[in-house]
Amino acid sequence: MPTLNWIGKDAVINHHNDVPFRVLDKKYTFGDVADTSQCGVSTENKIIHGDNLEALKALLPEYEGRIKCIYIDPPYNTGNENWKYNDNVNSPKIRKWLGQVVGKEAEDLTRHDKWLCMMYPRLVLLKKLLADDGAIFISIDDNEQANLKLICDEIFGAGNLISCSIRRTINSGKHDVTTIAPFHEYLLVYAKEITKVQIEKKQKCSNEKDRLYKLTDEFVNLRGRYYITQLNKNSLQYSDGLNYPIIGPDGIDIWPGGGFEDKVWIWRWSKEKVEWGIQNGYIVFKKTKEGNYKVYTKSYEFVDKDGNFIVRNNPYSSLEYVAKEYANFNATPELEKIFNGSKVFSFPKSILFIEEILKMIDTKDSIILDSFAGSGTTAHAVLNLNKADGGNRKFILVEMEDYAETITAERVRRVINGYGEGKNAVEGTGGSFSFYELGETIFNGDGYLNESVGTAKLREYIWYTETRTPLPHATVETGRAPSLPQYLLGNHDGTAYYFYYEPDQITTLSHETLSIVVQKAETYVVYADQCVIDEEWLSSHNIVFKKIPRDIRKF
Repeated sequence: MPTLNWIGKDAVINHHNDVPFRVLDKKYTFGDVADTSQCGVSTENKIIHGDNLEALKALLPEYEGRIKCIYIDPPYNTGNENWKYNDNVNSPKIRKWLGQVVGKEAEDLTRHDKWLCMMYPRLVLLKKLLADDGAIFISIDDNEQANLKLICDEIFGAGNLISCSIRRTINSGKHDVTTIAPFHEYLLVYAKEITKVQIEKKQKCSNEKDRLYKLTDEFVNLRGRYYITQLNKNSLQYSDGLNYPIIGPDGIDIWPGGGFEDKVWIWRWSKEKVEWGIQNGYIVFKKTKEGNYKVYTKSYEFVDKDGNFIVRNNPYSSLEYVAKEYANFNATPELEKIFNGSKVFSFPKSILFIEEILKMIDTKDSIILDSFAGSGTTAHAVLNLNKADGGNRKFILVEMEDYAETITAERVRRVINGYGEGKNAVEGTGGSFSFYELGETIFNGDGYLNESVGTAKLREYIWYTETRTPLPHATVETGRAPSLPQYLLGNHDGTAYYFYYEPDQITTLSHETLSIVVQKAETYVVYADQCVIDEEWLSSHNIVFKKIPRDIRKF
């Protein structure tokens, strides 16, 4: 498969491994939930202020493989955005870029290299967070669309490309170009594993369709509802191929004429197709008052007359066919309405556009992630959908700019409570979220565990590094389920994991302290500061000792 090369690629292709794990420092919880500070359980809706590369790494212990839908709207790299390359990459080619504002095409010949270096490690972490049956949606324009597709092919696999859709972005032909007016942007869609993902266009049926499709059978989940139509019809032309007997449920032949000999009657289907219809549930016999049978065909919502799945029930690759409600020009007035007429953000995305994306991949209990959150449109869309269908979707937003609190979080607060006045008032959606800052790193500069982050975070990190799963049933305060023994992290695939740790003293694994191992398992992994048991004895009892990486010189 062809791959893309650029300045700095060698330095960033594995940079996600060098990004330090940071804790998420919760500042407050907002919304219609009880005070969670006492019970140690936090709402799953999160708004995180901080660099999204470090934030994505911080989310791994709790969310790896759990995110059903990711939407991101990264910088388009137009040269007018003033974004900076700030990633801490130890490479001479990249070090000189750090902190520099990316310039326009003519003045910054490395702008595309910088953008690719910025995006690559973030996309790698986003893939780790994505569920096996999940999908990522990325908005982009012509500046980087071709480059983005090539690195996504490399990271997600070209075979996992679902679509490169287009979306209308402007209201009219007003523009300042002298050639072809740009009228659209792109939406790249990739699956984590394309055989496990299902993309649908979930729309409510019109009233006319509801009146037509009233009946259901055992195929309703696959074919939808149906209505019936008589198989026979009168015709101006007679056809031997369409005039044949069909054996009814009582064993008596049914002819298309049905006693109406004054006109030419034939079947609408050939004999072979009728046999296929009977075998596959497309034919139904109905008994008349006179005691004989009539033959009907079923017409399903999602199946055409030949039994093929109706393609139009899937989303189109062009999102312009429903055009205007998805365009950017609709989003700005709505955001100004939320902020009482103030223009607080440039070029927000349409709420309806994000809602449409969520409907394609989303279920009512999905976790949705947006790591370039901007004004918070994704959270707004999630809250709208939850209110509309009673869902329990959760959102995670990451925004690195200072307006994460004053615009992103403030918008979500107003959406939850309601906004506008008088006839323009919009009822609140309800809901809640917790606001986080990026906290300390799990390891300090000497490579030891940073014990100031607290035992709960250390337990969560150790469990994640061992199992690549979130620590089950753990409270925020203790990092363990209340029902578990003190040092037991949990049992995973037959192995029991113990974190024998005390903040203020050295722990020693000995024959006496092995009493901490209280749950029977096939194998045991025990973390402690030191061990005085013979390695051969440990091996014979399926016990693996691992040294806690902390500085014990202070004791």
